[in-house]
Amino acid sequence: MRPQSCKAKGRRLQQEVRDIFLAAAPTLEPDDIRSTSMGASGEDLLFSPAARKVYPFSVECKNVERLNIWEAIEQAKSNSRQFTPVVCFKRNAEAIYIALPLEEFMKILGSK
Repeated sequence: MRPQSCKAKGRRLQQEVRDIFLAAAPTLEPDDIRSTSMGASGEDLLFSPAARKVYPFSVECKNVERLNIWEAIEQAKSNSRQFTPVVCFKRNAEAIYIALPLEEFMKILGSK
């Protein structure tokens, strides 16, 4: 696959995840969550302060057929600063999945 095609595939996932996050938080404006350009360092989705209150995550998106989850988690951690590192990933003809620390998942469920 050409590098340009790989980047386009990754960009589509970033934009899809952004759209899902925005749809789930109707109080946010479209520019509260932005997809970064391919090859830019740091987080794949940039959150405004209003969006950070709703989504305290640092998001790394991976749209690949073979994923080294541990490398993706390390990349998300290195970008995370004080926010929870999250990896959104998918491959062709599959659903989008999210990897995050178990403690954070339990918080989302309302357990302590």
